[in-house]
Amino acid sequence: MKLESPLKEIYSKDNKTILEAQRAAQEIAFAPIAFQASRMMLKLGVFQALKDNPDGLTVEQVSKKADISKYAAKVLLEASLSIGTVIVRDDLFFITKTGWYLLTDKMTRVNMDFVNDVNYLGFFNLEESLKEGRPAGLKALGDWPTVYEGLKYLPEPAKESWFAFDHFYSDNSFDQALEIVFSQPVDNLLDVGGNTGKFSLKCVSYSSSVKVTVMDLPGQLDMLQENIKGKTGADRIDTCPRNVLKDNNYPKGFDVVWMSQFLDCFSEEQIFTIVSNAKKSLNKGGRLLIMENLWDRQKYETATYCLTMTSLYFTAIANGNSKMYHSQDLIDILSRAGYSVSAIHDNVGGYGHTILECVC
Repeated sequence: MKLESPLKEIYSKDNKTILEAQRAAQEIAFAPIAFQASRMMLKLGVFQALKDNPDGLTVEQVSKKADISKYAAKVLLEASLSIGTVIVRDDLFFITKTGWYLLTDKMTRVNMDFVNDVNYLGFFNLEESLKEGRPAGLKALGDWPTVYEGLKYLPEPAKESWFAFDHFYSDNSFDQALEIVFSQPVDNLLDVGGNTGKFSLKCVSYSSSVKVTVMDLPGQLDMLQENIKGKTGADRIDTCPRNVLKDNNYPKGFDVVWMSQFLDCFSEEQIFTIVSNAKKSLNKGGRLLIMENLWDRQKYETATYCLTMTSLYFTAIANGNSKMYHSQDLIDILSRAGYSVSAIHDNVGGYGHTILECVC
């Protein structure tokens, strides 16, 4: 596996001391408990109270401000000391930088809600998913073959947290992505897996002449129609209901085929089929543009950590057979399907997206 710096330096050496390794092992062993304790520090307002009182609070003061018993305040604060989200001086507790991130960083909150509301219960079935290649944990949310058939029907708060997670990362990349999409003339664009139509609306706003066709599952397109109804440029957005795993009859005549955070929803062989079929949609000289969070092309290792953990969401909850990919995995598949990658655009939007610009 080819890795560039900084990942090469971090992932090819075991630099922990024995005591550091022991501590890390125990953090893993108790991780679910630490996670829920930290959620309660957020939900009950303890982190907020500590942030609002920079001179510190006693256990009794935390108890009153959070409207919980002294016992509850004490066990949460003592656990948070070990987790590293608070510190204590004499009898006063203070929020740490880690606690501050949990409280104020939007990305962290989106990730926590996604883990708790979408993943937490279902991950008890991870072993079953790994052995059988199916999303065995999805039954915690509903009875569908994959999460995608059930998105419209997800119970709350799972539905809200799923879309918040999905949109947080993609929405921040769209403005910069549009510059790449329209760096060459585009009259017709096919948005494969267009979700709720946010990118399609961005396209018709960016270009006064482009026509967009969104190809997705029928249930997804129902949500898209609701979302774009009455909005500027919606008359230039058409839909094409397709299941890309069952139907290779793709619409034709497009200058760009766009796939954003889409291919990570499929196995490697499924991706090969999808991108091979996409060639039928492209005009001569057209481009396939793939935007993904590729775990090996991240600026910071923390982002790689988030992505490799997200891979297991696909294993246990989403579909049982896909992941967040290493860039070379996708490039090899594209080459096998008859594409060449003419350009790679990294750090699109500031949250680690990469756009692979592909031509036949």
